[in-house]
Amino acid sequence: MDLGGNRRGVDMGPSAIRLTDLVERLDVLGVGVEDLGNVLVHTRALVEAGNGEAHYLDEILRACDAASEMVLDALDRGLLPLTLGGDHSVAIGSMRALASRMGPGGAVWIDAHADMNTPNTTLSGNVHGMSLAVALGRAQSDPRLASQRWPAVAVDPAHTALIATRDLDLAERAALSVEGAPRVFTMSEIDRRGIGSVAEEALEIASGAAFLHVSLDLDALDPTDAPGVGTPVRGGLNYREAHTLMEILSSGEISALDVVEVNPVLDVRNTTAELAAELICSLFGATIL
Repeated sequence: MDLGGNRRGVDMGPSAIRLTDLVERLDVLGVGVEDLGNVLVHTRALVEAGNGEAHYLDEILRACDAASEMVLDALDRGLLPLTLGGDHSVAIGSMRALASRMGPGGAVWIDAHADMNTPNTTLSGNVHGMSLAVALGRAQSDPRLASQRWPAVAVDPAHTALIATRDLDLAERAALSVEGAPRVFTMSEIDRRGIGSVAEEALEIASGAAFLHVSLDLDALDPTDAPGVGTPVRGGLNYREAHTLMEILSSGEISALDVVEVNPVLDVRNTTAELAAELICSLFGATIL
């Protein structure tokens, strides 16, 4: 799906990640994979953009509903759902599905951005900047987001940690500054404390809820390591920090994983998709020794 942002091409991200032989890499780790296929998403030419507060929201929510059903199918099969994006709005589907089955859970949100806007606060109208807000139940004032099918709150803010945050709108800063808001580990804090300490605290925060969801946006990394993203922000995680983070998170009871925002159109020799595959493997147990 590329309907959630401005830059075209991110809808090809799942294919680019598949081309890295991800299934074979996971098989080497002893992790079996059952590919349940793709969610059909209509292109921009076939759907209405809608109002400026949330572009393409109707089609995004339809696609997220379909993704939710696939996540439920994976859970019914006893599998751990790995959702490949596409822009970060796909996480609405994966988190809603988990909450519908287990109740509100915890999340580790690895992203340069907080994705905490709502249709009332957004400056761009891009839904990929609203996905965490929807999961936290902050966007219920928009009747289209007040779903009858899925829980209003998918993740508990007390069990939600944001990592590598460094690009916030004013409304997001305000939302994250109040008591009871999710814990935010900015790049400044990571620089001071080190990624190991931050990862361990984030895992502790996100654990203990009904489920533990990890959502990885490749723009969490510095553009020098991950050039193929639609909204790059300088000063992100470096290559080893990202691997260390995933290796530490692998010690948790992970319930589901999203890997999103790989844009092959903007990438260099599939570097970002290759890195995405490596980080997935780190979460599933790959280590140097």
